[in-house]
Amino acid sequence: MIHKYTLNGFQIVLDTNSGAVHLFEPAPYDLLDYLDDSVPEQMPEAAKKALLPKYGADTLNEAYQELLALQAKGQLFSSDDYEQFAGMMKDAPIKSMCLNIAHDCNLRCAYCFAAQGDFGKGRMLMPFKVAKAAIDFLIKESASRYNLEVDFFGGEPLMNFDVVKQTVAYARSLEKRYNKNFRFTITTNGLLLDDDKIDFINREMSNCVLSLDGRKEVNDRLRVCPDGKTGSYDIIVPKFQKLVAGRGDKDYYVRGTFTKHNLDFVNDILEMERLGFDEISVEPVVSDPMLPYSIQEEDLPVVFKEYEHLSNVMIEKKKSGKCFNFFHFMIDLNQGPCAIKRLRGCSCGNEYVAVTPLGEIFPCHQFVGNDEWIMGNVLDGTYDHEMKNRFAAANVYTKSECKNCWAKFYCSGGCNANNQKYEGSILKPHSIACQLEKKRLECAIMIQAAMAE
Repeated sequence: MIHKYTLNGFQIVLDTNSGAVHLFEPAPYDLLDYLDDSVPEQMPEAAKKALLPKYGADTLNEAYQELLALQAKGQLFSSDDYEQFAGMMKDAPIKSMCLNIAHDCNLRCAYCFAAQGDFGKGRMLMPFKVAKAAIDFLIKESASRYNLEVDFFGGEPLMNFDVVKQTVAYARSLEKRYNKNFRFTITTNGLLLDDDKIDFINREMSNCVLSLDGRKEVNDRLRVCPDGKTGSYDIIVPKFQKLVAGRGDKDYYVRGTFTKHNLDFVNDILEMERLGFDEISVEPVVSDPMLPYSIQEEDLPVVFKEYEHLSNVMIEKKKSGKCFNFFHFMIDLNQGPCAIKRLRGCSCGNEYVAVTPLGEIFPCHQFVGNDEWIMGNVLDGTYDHEMKNRFAAANVYTKSECKNCWAKFYCSGGCNANNQKYEGSILKPHSIACQLEKKRLECAIMIQAAMAE
């Protein structure tokens, strides 16, 4: 299987199974249109008839020999060595947990998937008793894994910061006893940041995610306070700048959402850069298509053009010596993710779970609030291994629309939660998200091609 496309003057061919990426001259690129999953020893007559007048015999024959050589090296129309393992996918020890430390928020963002902080279940904060039980559960279910990830999430985690600190201290106290290494992350809207919180985050959090949508007018349109009017930009930006200035070599990223209202989101990314942030993620809103800010099928051509615009901006900046990192364009073409991650992605419900303030276990934070997906409770020791096995078995070969897709080993079947919510099954990829992911991959590959020139 291959994927061929032209972008920014480059004729790019991706060999899906090997991961090889080729920049072709016009003749071999055009020849691929006459081949079907292999390069036969003799050039197809249809190719000769169509392309000889355009390229001549010498150029066309040379191009065909190039294709044959790449096939012989396993870099073109390569065999699928992954499908044989798809049926062997089984449950694995948990390695990461989203701790919903607060089902409450001091913002009322219109597009919030968490029902503006309470996940539709009422506003509450996680007691330390639940957080402690969640850490105990993670240690037990992680088996012999050494590195464990805990993400403090909400709502707004800073509304329950004392429990955040208690939880970190408790987990650290168990590391030597159980041979574990905890890496903590926190996601925050920044309103409650102060010097003490910044110092703690920069000392204890391996990563932090800072929520900002870009330009002041864009951010303050949908990221508003409970009064429905007051924006957050002026309050949070100086706090985020201070936090990032003290991060040192620790990870962070500023994470925004673009909607139908700001399809020119490159301007928001450039605003983040202007503010001094160089680790950036701006993601498309995923929401009910009937909502006024939702991205619709008809918006996709505009979004695609904006991703192309962003690509060119980044190429220019990279060539000048300084450019921000954009999360969705970060791709490793030399090695890439391990085979298991290629097949099933984030592994929600299997290696990753979320825990609510009531102790409920969900496959991930985006399933929270939908009680049919409760996997158990850390307070009573229940845990649905049958559901865990169901998620463990979900992979690109059990998703019929993914099985024959060129992008399957990069998106790994998409977000199971969005698939379930908007398509009715974890095994059916969310259409708009799928199309956007493919475009981002094309742009990411093209950027590397441009930088290799």
